[in-house]
Amino acid sequence: MTGPAAAGTGRFAAHVRRARESGSLVVQPRMGFAGARRMREGLRAVRDVAAPTAGTVTVDSYTRVGEYARALEALRYGAELNGFPLVAHGAEGTREVLKGLASASFPVQVRHGSALAGRLVATACAAGADATEGGPVSYCLPYGRVPLRDSVRAWAHCCELIAAREEPMHLETFGGGMLGQLCPPSVLVALSVLEALFFREHGVRSLSLSYAQQTHPGQDLEALAALHRLAAERLDGGPDGTVGPDWHVVLYTFMGVFPRSAAGAFRLLEESARLAVRGGAARLVVKTPAEAHRIPTLDENVAALEFAAAVAADERGRTRTRPVAVPGLFGVYEEAALLVDCVLEQAPTVGEALLRSFATGLLDVPYCLHPDNANRARAVVDPWGALRWADPGRVPLPRRARRGAAAAADAAVGSRQLLDMLGFNERRFDAEDVLGRRLGDGAAA
Repeated sequence: MTGPAAAGTGRFAAHVRRARESGSLVVQPRMGFAGARRMREGLRAVRDVAAPTAGTVTVDSYTRVGEYARALEALRYGAELNGFPLVAHGAEGTREVLKGLASASFPVQVRHGSALAGRLVATACAAGADATEGGPVSYCLPYGRVPLRDSVRAWAHCCELIAAREEPMHLETFGGGMLGQLCPPSVLVALSVLEALFFREHGVRSLSLSYAQQTHPGQDLEALAALHRLAAERLDGGPDGTVGPDWHVVLYTFMGVFPRSAAGAFRLLEESARLAVRGGAARLVVKTPAEAHRIPTLDENVAALEFAAAVAADERGRTRTRPVAVPGLFGVYEEAALLVDCVLEQAPTVGEALLRSFATGLLDVPYCLHPDNANRARAVVDPWGALRWADPGRVPLPRRARRGAAAAADAAVGSRQLLDMLGFNERRFDAEDVLGRRLGDGAAA
């Protein structure tokens, strides 16, 4: 579902809303090229896909960490970069890349990964980008050692830049993609909602809440339902009775270790597209079968978008005749709602509440080594593929969930088990490929 629209929320949100009203899923790549000409070619190819799409300008790793001089030097000398050096190109150069391509029917988002993103966001705003992505926690903890307090301050400034732009700019929280995997769904949902509340607190009127596909389809479906429910409760109407921001939910195709076989990778992508439709997501950020081996080419990005759009259309036809049953087995909503409430009780502002919650371990991202994260909490992938708490540390849980965590606490997570869990989806989907080929060979014989 999509939250009520506020006046003038920008063409990114309007594009997603129109697609949803027509029964379509917006598909979007994670694509970036260093050169302006190549970036334009990429955007044009994505625009011309026969499905509702959004363009992506993914920023290079130098720019993400503020090493703008190194990005500029690499650009000048033709060195290989893993994305578009937006600050090196500058607002004018980036505007030329978008000119004649970005439009109401094809809005473009800048995706990066920067904790201290003020200059980058200011450049994107000045260049006329329709949207960007990030958050004070989600673009800080996974990516380096920038103090969380500095990131909260920087992202408050970024939100104010976005809110001040005459043409409204959309902001997507990365909170639902923390570390890509091995973070309990309730934490992903809670962080996504908390960052959305932080955005609203700093004036952003058009936003999206994210969730990354994990290891169990039923648990993921329940997590998407919990995210929609919590967002509706917390964002649709502010405490002063005003209309809340315009919002939607975006799903990311699995961001961890990808299957190595093409068939296994396509099956994983298929499952994410079906999950997006069944879970009511308005947008899907797509990965490609090349992910396990290298940075995907333009053609591979386009092929993945076309495949995901076709699967989504097929699933849409199925769900029209067969209502989707959302499981309630995992308690995702109850855990996430309790966590959001406990965090917000810590301080009068969302930013300060986030800082206090991480300082006390009330918020704790399993296996995250950032100095401002307690790193006491632990999660496990159970034999059925569900992500369960093994040790919540000081994270507050409902009684049922805490009993389940206590039962799992004896199973200490060692390095071998951690590697096994990280490779769960790789093994699962590659095994399906092997089984399919064996059955095919048997039928042929």
